[in-house]
Amino acid sequence: MVQFHATTICAVRRGPDDICIGGDGQVTMGETAIMKNGAKKVRKIYKNSVISGFAGSVADAFALTEKFESKLEEHSGNLKRAAVDLAQMWRSDRGMRNLEALMIVADKDSMLVISGTGEVIEPDQDFVAIGSGGNYAYAAANALFNHTDMSAEEIVRESLKIASSICVYTNDNISIEKL
Repeated sequence: MVQFHATTICAVRRGPDDICIGGDGQVTMGETAIMKNGAKKVRKIYKNSVISGFAGSVADAFALTEKFESKLEEHSGNLKRAAVDLAQMWRSDRGMRNLEALMIVADKDSMLVISGTGEVIEPDQDFVAIGSGGNYAYAAANALFNHTDMSAEEIVRESLKIASSICVYTNDNISIEKL
């Protein structure tokens, strides 16, 4: 089976009015072929009040995002309730159990990672990163967040640039969404 390596996503919150998620644009098939350079893996959802970014299998991530959006509608935009409801559905639905994707979602109050195992994780810090280059972007965001006065967008952009210079599954074609 050919495996798709799909992305690095980074999110940073600098207070309630400075929230940003960014992602690179690379989709890699197997270990040797770049299939796409300009994929957009971050977007605003639920009346532009929630931003999301996904990593993992692209088709699975789209399916997961769609299901999450319906849970947001069902729970009137309550991010935590929608995430927990999605995680419960993910664990119990046979078709969803096989989805190989991760999501970061954020609104003005919360930032969450929703994992392929049906976990909902609220990071200890006001930054988080997932995906192939997630560890590199996380380390960069940690340093920039704690040792500069850069905005959330500046930290996200620079962290993804750093990850792209290290991780072969991450490129510097960065897309950003802010609240």
